[in-house]
Amino acid sequence: MNTYWHTWTAYIPVVVAAALVLIRPLWPLTRHTVTLAHEAGHAVAALATGRRLTGIRLHSDSSGLTLSRGRPRGPGMVLTAAAGYLAPSLLGLAGAVLIGAGQRRALLWGALVLMAAMLLFIRNVFGLAVLVVVGAAFGLVAYYGSASLQEHFGYLAIWVLLIGNVRTIVEGAQNRSGQTDVDQLRGLTHLPRVFWILLLIAISVAIGVLAWRVQYLG
Repeated sequence: MNTYWHTWTAYIPVVVAAALVLIRPLWPLTRHTVTLAHEAGHAVAALATGRRLTGIRLHSDSSGLTLSRGRPRGPGMVLTAAAGYLAPSLLGLAGAVLIGAGQRRALLWGALVLMAAMLLFIRNVFGLAVLVVVGAAFGLVAYYGSASLQEHFGYLAIWVLLIGNVRTIVEGAQNRSGQTDVDQLRGLTHLPRVFWILLLIAISVAIGVLAWRVQYLG
């Protein structure tokens, strides 16, 4: 770890990210970035399992929807359904590893490449606006930001995803509409909702602990 991150300022991104996720008036805005990563996870998993990705929608209420065609059941469909709640945490961990290896610009430009790829599948105006705003923020920091700003911004994005993902899983557990990813996983596997909720929370927390070790102990 770089000496810079041994100072107290290393904890600023975590504190700010926690505030953005846990303070109620801020969360509806912050959640859009987590939803963006969530839907990216569905999209990548669908393509990786041989499904045909047909569209991604991001909504003003911070929900999202990724549509794909293929077998309605089986391991590929289970992975695609589960990937949404795994992706934000995994992306956060990948970002922590990159910055820990001194590749902060790779993190920023990699995020831009992912968002550019998603543009091909966005099917609504609001979703396009979210991608443009988030992409512009990453682009400006990547191009004009100092090394310190890039590092802080990168870790802020990482911890928004890591902390925010846990909150979205908890919110999904409280949603009884029968149309959540957890409900889909229950229908595909015949395992109860509580199993999937506890499993996804446990994985997300474990990834967060690992990211903490990479950032502060690695």
